[in-house]
Amino acid sequence: MYTSTFIFEAKPYDDEFHRFNDEIAARARVIPGFLGEEEWHNEATGLHAEVYHWETLEALQQLIGMPVHKEAKGVHERWIGAYRVVIAEVISVYGERGLGLEHVPPAVETA
Repeated sequence: MYTSTFIFEAKPYDDEFHRFNDEIAARARVIPGFLGEEEWHNEATGLHAEVYHWETLEALQQLIGMPVHKEAKGVHERWIGAYRVVIAEVISVYGERGLGLEHVPPAVETA
């Protein structure tokens, strides 16, 4: 399993941000190999994190290669300040497997 974590300082969002965000999320959720997502906010620092879980690196690369993802990256400075992206290979998962995950495909929920 792989994760892609996007940690960033959020600026004010507008309708175009939400259009990009909603379309990218919807497209990611139907990629074969998508396992779920989670998001976290740190009120003290103002940082936001989105973590997508993937069965394979190839599935993750489909998200990265989407034209709408590339288009959004080209104008991200309007909505996002400093950011960091972490791509990680997950060696093991302990405890409640789906804790915190949203938009988990039905086939994955029971796995």
